[in-house]
Amino acid sequence: MNVLERLFDAQLVIAGAPILWREIIGNLFGFASALGGMRRRVWAWPIGIVGNALLFTVFFGVAFNNPQHETLFGQAARQVFFIVTSVYGWWRWNQVRRLNHQGDDAPVLTPRWATARERVGYVVFWVVGVAVCQQVFAALGAGFPAPRWYFVCDAWIFVGSIVATYAMARGWTDFWLAWIGVDLVGVPLLLHSGFYPSAVLYVVYAAFVLWGFTVWLRVQRTEAPTREPERAVTA
Repeated sequence: MNVLERLFDAQLVIAGAPILWREIIGNLFGFASALGGMRRRVWAWPIGIVGNALLFTVFFGVAFNNPQHETLFGQAARQVFFIVTSVYGWWRWNQVRRLNHQGDDAPVLTPRWATARERVGYVVFWVVGVAVCQQVFAALGAGFPAPRWYFVCDAWIFVGSIVATYAMARGWTDFWLAWIGVDLVGVPLLLHSGFYPSAVLYVVYAAFVLWGFTVWLRVQRTEAPTREPERAVTA
């Protein structure tokens, strides 16, 4: 157990700032999952689950004693949601692949824009979700005297991540735009809280998101729509 505990608590010190290896490795898994998502590969989902589990232990500092001595409830909670949604996305993409008789390494689906109704639905969910979650996070506290904007930003990241991950599972091109919205708030908040590897990854990821967005747009214009019978694959 001592060996496992040392590995769990292993840190890298950069410019005097202690950084958990769990945070670095978890973010690398997250980036690999994003790459798989851009390529529309099923393996993106299980890879992402591993990264989410590691990052949960980083952001839920009140239980795992992270070196920042801060808990980002929104960041921690979204890792739990990511795991749940990734199980759904994993199942759904596997279903589509089987229905279309695709090989294990073939792109799973052809992306599309969300319909007007679907778009209104996730925008309303995002706005209402931020209003509710920032109240919940403020009631829970952050372990230090945090201003209200801190909880609003944390809620924005949490709810936006829910929207983006669900949209990816549904194959909506909109999910890239949702991630851009998350990154615009996520980078400043992570820098403010001392989670530097995550902040750096968010910056890199923002550039990757723009690239992925153009890739999915090109695919959307050139590929035939994925055959996806509603009775076989449901929401």
